[in-house]
Amino acid sequence: MEENMAKDIAIHIISLGCAKNLVNTEQMMLRLHNAGYYFVQDPDWADVIIINTCGFIDSAKSEAIDEILELAEYKEMAQPKKLIVTGCLAQRYAQEIKTELPEVDALVGVGSYQDIVEVVENTLAGKDADRFGDKNAPVDEVGRFLTTGPEWAYIKIAEGCDNRCNYCAIPDIRGSFRSRPMENIIAEASSLAEIGVKELILIAQDLTRYGTDLYGKRRLAQLCRELSNIEGIEWLRLHYLYPNEIDDELIDEVASNPKIVKYLDIPIQHINTEVLRKMNRRGSSESYRELFKKLRERIPGLVIRTSLIVGHPGEGEAEFEELCEFLREAKIERAGVFPYSPEEGTPSCEMTDRCDEDTAYERADMVRRLQEHILDEYNASRIGSIVKVLCGGSDGAYRVGRSAADSPDVDDKVYFEGDCEKGDFVNVRITGFTEEFFEGCFLAGEQVYDD
Repeated sequence: MEENMAKDIAIHIISLGCAKNLVNTEQMMLRLHNAGYYFVQDPDWADVIIINTCGFIDSAKSEAIDEILELAEYKEMAQPKKLIVTGCLAQRYAQEIKTELPEVDALVGVGSYQDIVEVVENTLAGKDADRFGDKNAPVDEVGRFLTTGPEWAYIKIAEGCDNRCNYCAIPDIRGSFRSRPMENIIAEASSLAEIGVKELILIAQDLTRYGTDLYGKRRLAQLCRELSNIEGIEWLRLHYLYPNEIDDELIDEVASNPKIVKYLDIPIQHINTEVLRKMNRRGSSESYRELFKKLRERIPGLVIRTSLIVGHPGEGEAEFEELCEFLREAKIERAGVFPYSPEEGTPSCEMTDRCDEDTAYERADMVRRLQEHILDEYNASRIGSIVKVLCGGSDGAYRVGRSAADSPDVDDKVYFEGDCEKGDFVNVRITGFTEEFFEGCFLAGEQVYDD
């Protein structure tokens, strides 16, 4: 670990994309902090600007490029600045960035986050600073500068992906699937609990594959049991579960373990069997329907989140209508809906039987409107219920928190009046809802219980 010797050098760092990317950003921040650098929120005051990018789909790439161009403008100001681009976009488009964005001083691939201090030092010295280490190396075990919570935190249990879905470039960008050793995850979780973290959100490109590379079998259920034994950890939330890898052991663990919130993120992408085949997804309409039925029966009160892609090759009007009909029947409470984005170098990009871009966006809007009705019905069903809420602080005169049915940054918050502190669990009776949040009534002096 770098020696902490104060340097009069300010760093402005931005994290784009997914939660897994945020963990990498937090790890870089700790290394930089330990090396004596300090952070500023205003890029105008920074000596070095670091952008940790996503490069997964067109919208993410566009956001990253726009951010790079915007922050590059600060280099024209009086104070000399260095601009470093890290992460997926740097990994995937290194040559294009060097050619088309000369404002960028250094690039860091996904296998070289651990080199960020050396990269900054070399960049400031005007030396060659690009780093592209082995993206298939074991997961770097290093601490983090926690930016969430502090009542909740992400914990990454694996890196990379082996699923090879035809539309997805993640395995090529992030490398093969690599589980972290269980003892390392438990040690990190224990450290997070010691600083007040109450909720751990387990993340990986595919949680359900956890342990298969290290131990020869799935070990997610066992990992959840071990994490549940850590004093101070009250909620475990699981993001993202590949549907065909959800076995009876995991279902039983979710159903019986009171610390695992009854909220599962299960990206299915589609429901039509032929579209799933073209996506190279291991599943069918029948198997997905059976899985959801089993989960609803065995885990009472379960809230399901999923991800859907519309407009993928093979999806015609009939296939799209099958997806809509499934959503009306399954009443999935949470759904992220995305128009298909052709990614160069992927098998799906070479397929010709896809709808035009405008149709894909229209279908995405149609599914979103359908999901809004489903969500309104679900939200209305919660009025009058008493839910366990993790307080996340205040917003004006109101306390703000989340129930077990709400994941941070993607779901609604609960606003209520009452006397509680950040990190407290409290009972709140849901009294109403808007498009953006729930309204509730704080129930003081009662035993807190899970909804």
